[in-house]
Amino acid sequence: MRMSQDNIRYEQVKIICAEDCGNAPKKQFLRAFHVALVCNDIGFFMENITEEIQWNVIGSHVLQGKDQIFGMIEKWNHKTPTELVINNIITHGYSGSLNGILNFENNASCAFCNIYRFNSSLNKTKIKEITSFIIDISK
Repeated sequence: MRMSQDNIRYEQVKIICAEDCGNAPKKQFLRAFHVALVCNDIGFFMENITEEIQWNVIGSHVLQGKDQIFGMIEKWNHKTPTELVINNIITHGYSGSLNGILNFENNASCAFCNIYRFNSSLNKTKIKEITSFIIDISK
């Protein structure tokens, strides 16, 4: 697994986040984690998941381990996001959730809800499981 930092897009993606989404350490972490994924900051993303992570994209596929997830993220690199709208971030103990809308350069949009399972209930922890519901809402 070779991570390239050549195409990080923090300055190219407009981030809109509800005010109450940042008032707890795990909420701040999930916001930063999802922004890193959208902005192609693969290093930050990969540093904050466990080796044995499982990612279930409902209705599509299940990925197991960092290598499979890295491969999927590299395939997404051709998509150019323009705006990330985060509506809600909820955390409690070992669990968290984040939902919103992601808009792309080609007028494509998707609504999403990600449910996260943390490695522990501590604030400084890694993600060990992600379940994603993604719906194409392009006009």
